[in-house]
Amino acid sequence: MKYMKIVFFILLIGCLIYSVSIYMVGSGTFSFMIWIAAAAFFGLAFFFSGNGRWLKVPVALRKTSYCLMTVVLVILITCFAAMASHFWDKGEKDLDYIVVLGAQMRDYGPSIIFKYRLDAAYTYLSENPDTLCIVSGGQGANESISEGDGGKEYLVSRGIASDRIIAETKALDTNENVRYSLDIMRQAAGSDKQLKIGIVTNNFHVFRGVHLAKKLTDDEVCGIAAYTFPWYLPNNMVRECFGLIRDFSKMEW
Repeated sequence: MKYMKIVFFILLIGCLIYSVSIYMVGSGTFSFMIWIAAAAFFGLAFFFSGNGRWLKVPVALRKTSYCLMTVVLVILITCFAAMASHFWDKGEKDLDYIVVLGAQMRDYGPSIIFKYRLDAAYTYLSENPDTLCIVSGGQGANESISEGDGGKEYLVSRGIASDRIIAETKALDTNENVRYSLDIMRQAAGSDKQLKIGIVTNNFHVFRGVHLAKKLTDDEVCGIAAYTFPWYLPNNMVRECFGLIRDFSKMEW
């Protein structure tokens, strides 16, 4: 138990430090609270691991706690495994469309996580000149421009012809990103043509984007994984677990 106390204390401090680093990003979300909650959990574990306190807790409560921790752990491992299965997706050559899933626009341009997605789209479009691109995302309360329009402007500024890029500006979440983009493609292509589609988003997000699309269309769908800065990957992956749980019934498994 002495060594476990040390482990719990290190995890407590680590979660607090990490929560501060996530808060300092200023993303406008409250995901830093996940790490404060984790710090509180490890703080309790540190407290109960000393002086035989845990053994003084009623057996029923201890068993319930073990069950809850096991369920949470299984869910996390399952979600992480699903994300990892698409972490290195590179797409296929000569797709008909790629869809860039939106992320936050700032006053100076795309947020860093959105920029990674757009840069991956830029690379793909440069190497596949016949592919069209849909940048999907509406305008949030803290955004001065829609994610679709802002993303299109960024790609045009990098030299991609504007007539190759379509801005979808209504979607407010990942499911709508995919659904509204598929509607645009189907209206342009008609009902008979089988399309080849790539979903462009950060590596931790590809699984959800691809499997939402596969639930909504019989067209061929693949993922194109964009970079994520490693320090922020744990936060993004834990957040993505909530998205996977929320969209569970909307995805093809």
